[in-house]
Amino acid sequence: MHSYWFHIGSFPVRSYSTIFALAFLLGLAVTLYFTKVYGEPGDSEHWWNMGPLCLLGGIIGARFWQVFFFDWSFYAHHLGQIIAVWNGGLSIQGGIVGGFAAGVWYLWRKKRSLFHFADLAAPGILIGQSIGRDADFMNGSAYGAPTHHNFGVLFPKSTLAAQQYPGQPLWPSVVWEAQADIILFAVLLILFQRKKKWPSGTAFSYYLITYNAMRFFMEMLRGDSPRFALGWDAAQYTALVSVVIGIGVAIWVFVKNRDKRVSYSGYQAEELADSAETE
Repeated sequence: MHSYWFHIGSFPVRSYSTIFALAFLLGLAVTLYFTKVYGEPGDSEHWWNMGPLCLLGGIIGARFWQVFFFDWSFYAHHLGQIIAVWNGGLSIQGGIVGGFAAGVWYLWRKKRSLFHFADLAAPGILIGQSIGRDADFMNGSAYGAPTHHNFGVLFPKSTLAAQQYPGQPLWPSVVWEAQADIILFAVLLILFQRKKKWPSGTAFSYYLITYNAMRFFMEMLRGDSPRFALGWDAAQYTALVSVVIGIGVAIWVFVKNRDKRVSYSGYQAEELADSAETE
């Protein structure tokens, strides 16, 4: 674990910032690949226009979530640190909310299908989240609770984890979460390659349900977040709400959107709605 790769003069090149940037770029690259293979003509151009907006919205949302839902007890006494995102402290869930809000705003202005683009983004989001957890691990800023056994992760003394739990092995919760993201991505890849036609929005609802269900249980191993009612932390409440939303989206796309089905088998996205309705 290294918070700094090296220094350029007095300027520190932080592992958190560089890995976070890599997570965004690779996530966008995966999204562009799926858009090229499974999207419609012109979709890639929208992603190039929408990407910077989603990045900005994601950073704002991620920081907002971290400051006000996870670490307000610290930031309330260190207001100057609220904008210091380069030191770490970005909530994945808040980043998704902020990036999604920016994407919704863009697609609404361009009169494009939200579910269509959300489906194309789902694989890239999972890859980006997985790499983003590597940034947390390298920074030692997101960590598990003590295992109370002779196995677990021992963090360096300079990290927040070691300061809170000195000399104690901790659950590798963020490492397992990163690995789970890859598994969810692999399953989603199989979903895209099947020749069966799925309603538009299926991949997005899959992401909402499976990732947040996994995140809910993974949070039980975390040791860096304050606990509230039922012994849950903010991430678990966010995950529960997201699962409910995901189930609602799944019901909506299968019941109300059955005439707009997308083939994820290598063909271009296909609208099966009767065009005569618009004539």
